Amino acid sequence: MKILITGGTGLVGTRLAEMLVDAGHEVALLSREPGTGGPYHTFQWNPAAGTIDPAAVPYADAVVNLAGANVGEGRWTEARKKELLASRLGSLALLARELAKPGHRVHTVLSASAIGYYGNTGDRLATEDTPPAHDFLADLARQWEAAAAPIGALGLRLVLPRIGVVLSTKGGALLPLAGTVKWGLGAPIGNGQQYLSWIHIDDLCRLFIAMLADDAWRGPYNAVAPYPATNAAFTEVLADVLHRPLLLPKVPGFALKLALGEQSEVVLAGQRVSDAKVLAQGFEFDYPVLRGALKALYGAG
Repeated sequence: MKILITGGTGLVGTRLAEMLVDAGHEVALLSREPGTGGPYHTFQWNPAAGTIDPAAVPYADAVVNLAGANVGEGRWTEARKKELLASRLGSLALLARELAKPGHRVHTVLSASAIGYYGNTGDRLATEDTPPAHDFLADLARQWEAAAAPIGALGLRLVLPRIGVVLSTKGGALLPLAGTVKWGLGAPIGNGQQYLSWIHIDDLCRLFIAMLADDAWRGPYNAVAPYPATNAAFTEVLADVLHRPLLLPKVPGFALKLALGEQSEVVLAGQRVSDAKVLAQGFEFDYPVLRGALKALYGAG
């Protein structure tokens, strides 16, 4: 297939493009900046302005939409919140407009979402049927998915992976966590009992490729590994894999709230999320267990 990726220069998009090419597919990227696609052909677009290279969508058999500003960067001021939302809704509105036009052969759109949809689940296991919560991240994910709905209404196959915490040594949440552990400053956050639903980046990309290849995948799926870990357990396993001691007490939640404000919910709220629907489709994880995933990433024996 020919796959067009938005957000293709980000953490997930970069690895996905590599794995798609390794699997025999052709890849092109949609980017606001020319020449940023590395070895891949790049089409230009500007979702804020509503402009796109008219050859972009006709190039593709399928589209993977990963576009959206990083929720982990910058404080959540009202202006930043608007930017986070606009970066998601604008790209989907532009894609829906182009896909409504004749003259293309796109049959599948995979549009990213996030497990932030469920809010703080506590010990409760969230499935794809669990309704969205009412905090900022949940509202962001809900509107993100709603913005993709017009694409499905066109008769195209629409898949909505709700992505968990992506484990990679190239970026994302693991880098700062591992950095503090390596310096002997690692500690559980808050009470340490909040769940972290994670996925190894290669498993995530393999899951995306499976979703693109098989028409049976439709609608939302939790893109998480089978065994969520509490924050305390995650920190302990990471320290063990990196051969570092954990010497500090827990980082108090009130300190994070003072430092980060509303954004502290990213680390203080937990999501215990089920992957049962993904397993029911026959997908098999290479890294179902946290220790194995971290050992693979850090080359630990």
